Amino acid sequence: MRSLRPEEKALWAKVVASVEPLSREPRAPEEAARPAKAPPPKMPPPKVPQPSPGQRARAAAAVRRDPPLIVPPPTRTHQQATLDGVWDKRLRQGKSTPDRVIDLHGHSLDGAWHRIDRGIEAAVAAGDRLVLLITGHAPKGEPPIARGKIRAAVEGWLSASRHADAIAAVRPAAPRHGGRGALYLVLRRSRGDDR
Repeated sequence: MRSLRPEEKALWAKVVASVEPLSREPRAPEEAARPAKAPPPKMPPPKVPQPSPGQRARAAAAVRRDPPLIVPPPTRTHQQATLDGVWDKRLRQGKSTPDRVIDLHGHSLDGAWHRIDRGIEAAVAAGDRLVLLITGHAPKGEPPIARGKIRAAVEGWLSASRHADAIAAVRPAAPRHGGRGALYLVLRRSRGDDR
């Protein structure tokens, strides 16, 4: 091991002088006699960028957005609803192609709720019959409270949404469509729809 050069020794002495001991025991007398460190210089507060007019308008629109209408939950859930045996078999095997996909990845609970509400609204208006709702799921071993909050809340949201009557049934997605991380929403056929 080589010895320190004079400039390295001076630098090391500064480092040693700036170190505070972690021990709660009183300092040795030679340490107590050492002058206290000078407080670090005060830095000016960072400049906060001002939002652009477009950002202000989008923020104001988000605040004004009306929350989706919530209706009382039905006595039966969509998971318990019965379907034609052919429907259930095709869904289990992943042979049905969804008419619409609603992907909730990257959304907060509030954002996911609005995305579901607007997605089902568009699906009903378009006459879609099968919607794939991608919720994601909690990693194995983690409780749904820590992760997978959206997945845990979906059934209650669907039962309480303004579109609850438009949903005939909810089924787990087949592995090819996301498995445990997705659901099929089977929408009721609108009157006059011959599909």
